[in-house]
Amino acid sequence: MIRIAVVTISDGVAAGTREDRSGAELVRKSIELGWKVADQHVVADDVHGISTLITALAASNAIDVILTTGGTGLGPRDVTPEAVRAIADRDIPGFGELMRSEGAKHTARAALSRSGGYARGEVLILTFPGSPKGAIESLEAVAGLIPHAVDLLHGRTEHHAKPAN
Repeated sequence: MIRIAVVTISDGVAAGTREDRSGAELVRKSIELGWKVADQHVVADDVHGISTLITALAASNAIDVILTTGGTGLGPRDVTPEAVRAIADRDIPGFGELMRSEGAKHTARAALSRSGGYARGEVLILTFPGSPKGAIESLEAVAGLIPHAVDLLHGRTEHHAKPAN
């Protein structure tokens, strides 16, 4: 079973002035997909705070995938990609490309998203938009890739041929 941590990155949610709707939606969708939500956090839009939390989650050996929501836009406080890139071992550009491609079917503004995929050790880190709709659409765009990516990051690299029809 895939073990998930959901991290909401928002000054307003961290300050208690806004409800965490995006994080709640990611938790709901992860459970619907059959994954175990092992942890959930809120952190302000701060490079050091984001990097520190994600580093700790990745080192815990209790998480396979970290799903973040928030901080992927163009606003002055949107620093999630920079914070994650600073602690990631590898960038996985196909995740962001697929999220934006699928998002463009719903809104022309999808091209402005800086959502993406990264790896730290054996942990997959996906950064999603802060809106509930954008976060869920992005997760749905890449959900089918996540189990295989987790297997690869854990060193399970055998490929099974599909049976012939």
